[in-house]
Amino acid sequence: MSSKINKTLIRKHDLKIGSFYYYENYMVAEVKEGIAVSLENSMEMLKLTKMYYGNSTPFVYITNRKNSYSFNPTAHFKTAQMFPNLKGYAVVIYDHMNKDIAEMEKSFLNTNVRIFDSLVEAINWVEELIVLD
Repeated sequence: MSSKINKTLIRKHDLKIGSFYYYENYMVAEVKEGIAVSLENSMEMLKLTKMYYGNSTPFVYITNRKNSYSFNPTAHFKTAQMFPNLKGYAVVIYDHMNKDIAEMEKSFLNTNVRIFDSLVEAINWVEELIVLD
């Protein structure tokens, strides 16, 4: 089966809170170690995301949790309203503690959420979600 989504990197942005990789129908977020992610310090990333996907291009947000950081999961309620075209939220974890955090975070999201052990698996899931549309 050939891939129907474009897996070519459009652009990488290195911001204060981390690195963000934008593709045609998904983005990969790698937040820096020790950052306390908030709606306020995420605004630059949110503006970039809106620039790439607008309100109509379907996309999946992949958080690649290579580092330890904190965030307020209730911020998901506000960001979900900004992106009606968000088709899924993937969490790539590398240890048991992050799996527990990701499981808890699922209750704050009103979209398809999946936890993965590898970035490749998460990217393959994008294909399932985008093709379903």
